[in-house]
Amino acid sequence: MGPTATGKSALGLALAERLDGEIVSVDSALVYRGMDIGTAKPTAAERARVPHHLIDVADPAETYSAARFREDAIAAMQAIGARGRLPLLVGGTMLYFRALLQGLSPLPPRDPALRARLDAQAAVEGWPSLHARLAALDPEAAARIQPRDAQRIQRAMEVALVTGHPLSELQSRQSGPPAPWRFLTVALIPADRGRLAGGIATRFDRMMERGLLDEVRALYGRDDLDERTPALRAVGYRQLIDHLAGRCGLAESRERAVIATRQLARRQLVWLRRERAVQIVEPFAEHLVEDVEARIIEAIDRGAG
Repeated sequence: MGPTATGKSALGLALAERLDGEIVSVDSALVYRGMDIGTAKPTAAERARVPHHLIDVADPAETYSAARFREDAIAAMQAIGARGRLPLLVGGTMLYFRALLQGLSPLPPRDPALRARLDAQAAVEGWPSLHARLAALDPEAAARIQPRDAQRIQRAMEVALVTGHPLSELQSRQSGPPAPWRFLTVALIPADRGRLAGGIATRFDRMMERGLLDEVRALYGRDDLDERTPALRAVGYRQLIDHLAGRCGLAESRERAVIATRQLARRQLVWLRRERAVQIVEPFAEHLVEDVEARIIEAIDRGAG
């Protein structure tokens, strides 16, 4: 696991080839078909080299949840183990990792009537205003949610209003058993945050060169998708939709996307600092693959002994 743009996919691919493994993607955007460039999805050639799971398993019009991820991931890991191969979980969606390793939090189902009321209020007041209200209901959740992140503000307020308890409190409660495996958890955390920030900008520019704007345009042009669709709220996509909707120029949307991606990386790093039993490695180290491979082999040998 680790923040965006630290080379998790490349490391996972190299390790899977060395250790006779298969990759289980832990990424809330890679699950969606048609979202290839902006998610840095593994290429067809890479997926031919090593089997990948939980990629292209949902249409962008669907809502893919942590509960569905947990169910799909466990099924994939069981199948990989039955083939005598090693499951390698690779990604940066920390909530999905928590759902798998610790179990799911007891959250209420969606309340369509309440959501409609919140949408109506946001249409009048704006989502930053509702974010300010969320800060009074759940300061911890508000601190990690951006003031214009409609989807997450709506869900956090919905949970707080329906249950009378903050979302952050409920997420800290484990519900259901953890997955029945021993895990070695390795986090790619760079010492040089400036290098990470620069890499994020460079990667986004390369995505634009590969046709990201056309990819977003095709999705945004679908009749069954709009700006509130969870898939299109992914970082990079929502900023380019602002451009396509005429709210800003292309250069400004690019700058917003880079800033939003850097903010995502910071949130991922904050989450990782709170995790226990995590082995930290330097993603830009010269012998990264060999280092992590040795840690995995040691963990397997220790478990076998």
